[in-house]
Amino acid sequence: MLRGLIFDVDETLVYYEGYDHREWYEKWVMPALREHGIELDYETYRETVTGELPRSYVERFGINHIQFWKIVDGVNLQYRRWMAERGKIRPFSDVDTLEELKAMGLRLAAVSNASQECTEFVLNLFDLRKYFEVVYGKDYSNLDGVKPNPYLVEKALNALGLKPEETMMVGDSHHDVLAGKRAGMKVVNVTRFGKIEGADYYVKDLWELLGRVRKILGTQST
Repeated sequence: MLRGLIFDVDETLVYYEGYDHREWYEKWVMPALREHGIELDYETYRETVTGELPRSYVERFGINHIQFWKIVDGVNLQYRRWMAERGKIRPFSDVDTLEELKAMGLRLAAVSNASQECTEFVLNLFDLRKYFEVVYGKDYSNLDGVKPNPYLVEKALNALGLKPEETMMVGDSHHDVLAGKRAGMKVVNVTRFGKIEGADYYVKDLWELLGRVRKILGTQST
């Protein structure tokens, strides 16, 4: 029986106009790191974000990895505020479906690899926070627990009191698909930016997700 949905946030519910990962790192993050005497090139940073290297890898440069990620996340929050002031963070037009999904009695959670503050910031920006019983950003006590690790997803399941078979993961990325599958859940890939192999269902937008959920719930009630 389907009882809940766990959503990714960035690029699933909201998007960042003109965002370029490398440009953001080099223009925003590197200057902040240099203020703390830290030099880290983009490629090494990228590999820690994609999971090719552990988050703790930066410690070989003499950097406390928790301090490092707190600096990065502080810059990310500044960047999001700067983007928001310029109207460059926008919700997808289909986020209205969250209200309908909630009204259907489903329990909703949001899980992001961004920090808790960054995640709450963008959800509050568009009054989306109210739809989610649980919101989890990265956990500084387990920095390698970000997606594709199932840790944050499992944390959300536990907080909702739901079993993996009662819940679906909804996201746009390879990390979302892997995290959901590793947590034992069915996964819905929202194919806004292309199809990710390994998902159980594919929808072009959240309206199509809503239709699929209605069918699933209709089948359950018959």
